[in-house]
Formats: sequence, C-alpha cells, structure tokens
Amino acid sequence: MRKYLIFLALPFALSACNWGIKLDDNARNIRTAWNGDVGSCREQGKVTVSVMNRVGPVDRSDLKVRDELEVLARNEAAKMGADTIKPLGEPRDGSQDWAAYTCGTRSLPASPSAAPATQPANPAPQGGFETVPLKN
Repeated sequence: MRKYLIFLALPFALSACNWGIKLDDNARNIRTAWNGDVGSCREQGKVTVSVMNRVGPVDRSDLKVRDELEVLARNEAAKMGADTIKPLGEPRDGSQDWAAYTCGTRSLPASPSAAPATQPANPAPQGGFETVPLKN
C-alpha cells in the first residue's frame, strides 16, 4: 500500500520543482516578440533550447515547459547581445528554436551624465506639481 501512495505522490512532488531554471540578470530586459514584429530589427542568430518535458512516465505541464523554454532563450539571447527573441515554431519534445534580434528597444541612457543636455536644470512645475530628484 505504501508503494502506491509514494507512486501517486511522486508526480505532485515533481511538479512543484522549478528545475533550477532562472532568468539571468542580463536577460531581464530581453523582449519576446510573440506577434513576430521584428521587421526593423537586425538578426543576431538562432538558438535552440531544451528542457525535460516528461519525468519517467509523467508528462510535465505544457505551460511550465513553455515558460522554461522562454527563460532559457532569453538567457541565451542576452549572451549574444540581443534585446529581442522570437519563437521560430512550437515546442516539440521539450525543445524549441528561437531567433535573437537587436531591435534597439534599450534606449535608456547608460549613466546620468548621458542624459540629454536640452533638459532644463530646474523645470517649471506643471499642473501645480513639482518633481524633485531624491539623489543626484
């Protein structure tokens, strides 16, 4: 009887695992172009990522597998210097192909000194409110 309980509890225990796949800090700004809108982007390359889609006889959640594939693709794109990824097809047997692009979506200045010089030092309050920086 105990063997049956362990066998029944095993899939639930395994489904709670996150398999150690984490989004890297450099990949946090990687955009996923689900709509395929990469016409004005430059292709950086292609990546193929894969995860386990089944553990023994138990299929893992399709949503969880897809999420992990996207995380891995974003991590790889960050290593390539890309800022956008696009799936090239549906996942198959825990594997999926992605294209990595540079679209220029990162338009933030690198440092406060890189801010545009056309901004006045003390802008006039708008709408009765004045914004004051907390740190210089």
